[in-house]
Amino acid sequence: MSAEPSEFATLKFRDKEVVLPVVTGTEGEKGLDITGLRKSTGLVALDPGFVNTASCYSQITYIDGEKGILRYRGIPIEELVQKVMFVDVAYLLVHGELPDEETRREFSSQLNTNSLIHEDMRHFFDHFPKGSHPMHILSTMINAMAAFYPNVDIKSMADNIDQSCARVISIVRTMAAFAYKKSIGEPVVYPRYDLSYCANFLNMMFDSPVKPYQIRPEIVRLLNILFIIHADHEQNCSTSAVRVIGSAQVNLYATISAGISALSGPLHGGANQAVIEMLRTIQEDGDINKFIRMAKDKNNPFRLMGFGHRVYKTYDPRAAIVRGECEKFFHQYKYSDPLLDVARKVEEIALTDPYFIERHLYPNVDFYTGILYRAIGIPENMFTVMFALARLPGWVAHWREMIGDSTKLVRPRQIYSGRGLRHISPPDAGD
Repeated sequence: MSAEPSEFATLKFRDKEVVLPVVTGTEGEKGLDITGLRKSTGLVALDPGFVNTASCYSQITYIDGEKGILRYRGIPIEELVQKVMFVDVAYLLVHGELPDEETRREFSSQLNTNSLIHEDMRHFFDHFPKGSHPMHILSTMINAMAAFYPNVDIKSMADNIDQSCARVISIVRTMAAFAYKKSIGEPVVYPRYDLSYCANFLNMMFDSPVKPYQIRPEIVRLLNILFIIHADHEQNCSTSAVRVIGSAQVNLYATISAGISALSGPLHGGANQAVIEMLRTIQEDGDINKFIRMAKDKNNPFRLMGFGHRVYKTYDPRAAIVRGECEKFFHQYKYSDPLLDVARKVEEIALTDPYFIERHLYPNVDFYTGILYRAIGIPENMFTVMFALARLPGWVAHWREMIGDSTKLVRPRQIYSGRGLRHISPPDAGD
C-alpha cells in the first residue's frame, strides 16, 4: 500500500468539486478514498451489499477474482496445502509469519493446554433441546465463554492476547465435538495431549467406548487441507460481521459468536450442504440435462448450487484443490460415492455451456467440499460447523488486526426511502 496517494479523481456535483485520493494496494489494486465525500459535497456512496466497497485496509488475505488467486499473508494457497499443516496456517494468519520449529511447538502446546472446556460448561450441553443444530449450540457456548474466561475485552487483553487467541481456536474445536456427541446421545470424548489438532478433533468426534476410533493419516491430511482452504477469505459476510461487532469493543468470544451466527446462513456457510442436497436430488431423478435447463431458465427458482462466486470470475482456486484431492483420495483408497459421479457430470456440462461460461459461473469451493467431508465421515449437519472451525484463525486474525488499527465504531450511512414529514391528526372534538 502506498503511503501517500499519487493519483486523484475529481468528482463534480452541481457547483461543488471534490478531489478524492486514489489508494493503491500491495498488488496494484486501486480504490477511491471517499472519506471526505459527504463533508465536501453532502453526498454519501450507495452500494447495497457492499458489492464495490472496501471496508478496510488489511494485510491478511489477498484475492484476485479474475485470475483465481488466493494468498494468505502473501503465500499462495496451493503451496500452503502441500507444505504445511492447519496449525501452521492458523499461526500464520494470526501472527503474520509461519512458525519455526520451536515456535510451532510452543503454539501447539498453547492449543493443547487450552483445549479443555471448563467443567461447569459441560452441563450446558445437557439442556439444549434434542435435535438442536450444532451451529446454534456452538454460537451459544462461545458467547458463554466470557463468563468463564473473563478479561477478554480489548483493554484487558493487552498482556494475554496470544493465550486468548489460542484458547478460542482450540476450545471451539472441543465444543463442536461435544455438541455432536450430545446430538447423537453418546458420551463426550476429551481431547488428548498426544494428538495433533485435526487428529484430536476426529478422535473426539468418532471415538466410542464400544468402538475405538482408528486414526488414519490420510484422513487427518484431508481434514488439514479442508481447514486450510477455509481458514480465511478476506472480507466475506462472517468476517465483516466480526469486524463490525468487534468495532464496538465487544469481547473476543461474543465477537466470534457473531461470526458463527453469520456463517450459519444457507447463503454463506451452509452452501456445501445445499450442494449435497442438490446432487442427491439430481441423482434420484437421473436427468442431469433437465436440471441444467432449469438453472438456465430465469423463470425457474432452481439454482445450480456450488457454481459462481461474488469475487471469483474464474475457477475458484480452492475448488480446484478440493476436486484434485477428491479424485486422488477416491482412486487411491477405492472409495466410491455416486454423488461424486453426478458432480463430475454436472461440472463437465456446465463448463462447456456458453450460458455458464459467459456469466463466469464456475465451480466454487462448496461444490466438492461436501463430498470430501462425506468421505471422511463428517455428517451433513456438521458441515457448517467444520467451516466455522476452519475459519476461526481468520476471524481472530481480522479481529486482532482491527483492534490494532484503533478502528472507529462501524456506523454506515443510509438513503432514507420512507414517507416524508407528516403529523398526527387531532382527535375529533366529540371524543
